[in-house]
Amino acid sequence: MKDFSEFNGRYQSDLTDAGFDTLAVRAGQVRTHECEHSEAIFTTSSYVFNSAAEAAARFSGEVPGNVYSRYMNPTVRTFEERLAALEGGELCAATASGMAAIYSVCIAHMQAGDHLVSSRSVFGSTNIQFERYLRKFNVDITYVDLLDIDAWRAAIKDNTKMLFLESPSNPLTEIADIRALAELAKETNTLLVVDNCFCTPALQKPLALGADLVIHSATKYIDGQGRCIGGAVVGSAELIEPVVGVLRSVGPTMSPFNAWVFLKGLETLGLRMKAHSENALALAQWLEQHPKVTKVNYVGLPTHPQHELAMSQQTLGGGVLSFEVAGGREAAWKVIDATRMISITANLGDTKTTVTHPGTTTHGRLTDEQRDAAGISQALIRIAVGLEDVRDIIADLASGLDAL
Repeated sequence: MKDFSEFNGRYQSDLTDAGFDTLAVRAGQVRTHECEHSEAIFTTSSYVFNSAAEAAARFSGEVPGNVYSRYMNPTVRTFEERLAALEGGELCAATASGMAAIYSVCIAHMQAGDHLVSSRSVFGSTNIQFERYLRKFNVDITYVDLLDIDAWRAAIKDNTKMLFLESPSNPLTEIADIRALAELAKETNTLLVVDNCFCTPALQKPLALGADLVIHSATKYIDGQGRCIGGAVVGSAELIEPVVGVLRSVGPTMSPFNAWVFLKGLETLGLRMKAHSENALALAQWLEQHPKVTKVNYVGLPTHPQHELAMSQQTLGGGVLSFEVAGGREAAWKVIDATRMISITANLGDTKTTVTHPGTTTHGRLTDEQRDAAGISQALIRIAVGLEDVRDIIADLASGLDAL
């Protein structure tokens, strides 16, 4: 066993001025006296101390160090530091899921009597969380059109604490003007929180555009293979520390094993997001030409209403698109059921292409009025384009579309 004092210098990676892909592979790792090359998995719930006095000092925060894995674990910390480096944030708090990340941010930064302004175009479970649970604790919520800056401004009150959005939105791929909303948030002393699930930092960095906090469902593209559930929040130390307080006292914690899986996912994130985007663009171009397709929503297409804005915020279009077919829900279900390779599941961000009917799955718990307000029709199909040969993806969808 080597002395711990030796574990600086060449045992660790010098990441000064390192690029994105290098950070994705190496950031956050601190090698131990075992000289491991890959990141270690610390499957421990607690940590030992040299004395009662040291334990007291650790618990009080007087002395830095591990206390309890509900809110600090070496493997989870490696993931947090790596994702923070990729997003350009000071700190990251890893959570048990993307929904846990949203909830942790809300209860860390809001209290009874506060007001939240949210885009109407958010994931169905986000809407349910706000309506069924935040409202129970007397948090007022106003929903606005993601694209209408004047509507955002008009909705802000004296007690507004947070602006929340997804960009691109799920499932219509609408694009928020993050820079404009960041300016509005600063003018009104509110926090701008951006869900960056669809793009990941490989394609978009909301903090660099002025956002205060970035939300991730690590379950999606960060994992990349549909294996584990997890989430994360990235931002300044001032804004993340209250979220860590939620983890310490409430416990929506990421497991060390899941953190290790997500670390492996981050290593190939840049490569995968480029490939997802290339396949999605090819599929979207084919769908635009199909006579049974009435509308295609994909930000990489020049015909997308916010294409120029998207390309000023993102480097590529991403892997998610949606489209509408003539014939409503019956036709949409026929197209989905006719597939023989594509996975029928509501998850996204996988190497395997997935298809779902948002109106009856991801947004199925919304009322008809809420779905109509969000623009989610029964004719809508969402595709999360995977890494298969795009010709096979097209052929699989063609069997259903051609039969309509």
